[in-house]
Amino acid sequence: MRNFWIMTAGVAALALAACDRPAQPGGPEEMPDPLPEEETGKQSRAERKAAFEKLAGERLAVAENFLAENAGREGITITDSGLQYMVLEQGPEGGATPVSTDLVVVHYVGTLKDGVEFDSSRARGAASAFRLNAVIPGWTEGVQLMSEGDRYRFFVPPALAYGERGGRPGGPVGPNEALIFDVELIKVQNPDLNLAAAKKFLDENVKKDGVKATPSGLQYEVLTEGKEDGASPKASDVVQVHYRGTLLNGTEFDSSYASGEPIEFPLNRVIGGWTEGVQLMSEGDKYRFFIPPELAYGETGTPGGPIGPNEALIFEVELVAVR
Repeated sequence: MRNFWIMTAGVAALALAACDRPAQPGGPEEMPDPLPEEETGKQSRAERKAAFEKLAGERLAVAENFLAENAGREGITITDSGLQYMVLEQGPEGGATPVSTDLVVVHYVGTLKDGVEFDSSRARGAASAFRLNAVIPGWTEGVQLMSEGDRYRFFVPPALAYGERGGRPGGPVGPNEALIFDVELIKVQNPDLNLAAAKKFLDENVKKDGVKATPSGLQYEVLTEGKEDGASPKASDVVQVHYRGTLLNGTEFDSSYASGEPIEFPLNRVIGGWTEGVQLMSEGDKYRFFIPPELAYGETGTPGGPIGPNEALIFEVELVAVR
């Protein structure tokens, strides 16, 4: 299902809720049953509890041994909480470092200590965005050590992962498992940082040849002009467009070109930058819009990402038809 990030905040939230989204790494999970269903049906609750506690104890001993050996490896750093990490790659200087309340955009691969992969944003082909204080403690602590562009490997003790409860029932993460995550921090979504970056970008961008600005602060560039007699829309019209949306760092978050089909929508039901900007166009025109946060999603961004609070957005828009 394509996400229409051009919609107003309320409409976009409904569209997002209708999509199937992968679980956040380290999100809340239920306690698994450590025994096969046919065996648990033959045991009392007390017996099942005893079996689970026995398994949890055995797994904890294995995890502690693994972490004790791993701590002696070259390049391993250990925090006061017991989290272990290794720096795989450092990003460029000046990259933002998150605090626990920030929304972060990451790529990650999660494995058990034996190398079995249980979760991966890379396998899904899309980076994940989430609040850093809404995941397992090992992530909340560890990602705050990183800056944008960094890649770290975390070795997460059970107490900082899912503990003796383990992961979801029937899932690969059992009780008291130590977990390994390779994490790339792509972007920190912080309202103040994003607003400062947006202002800096727009102040510099408006000086470029071919870029014009409206009184509202919307900036645009004419890429291609259509026929002279092409219709121009009013805010109350339905328009058909092809478009591509990116963040300032070039990350594409939505595109009608990916599906090969233009979309239609009422022009007064989308973000302010679109309502204003597309009225400047005629059929066949292709423009590039540089949209300030207040004409996009403002301080809220989009729920769970990919558009953070106070993000400036860039859209290439081709006006196919005015209905």
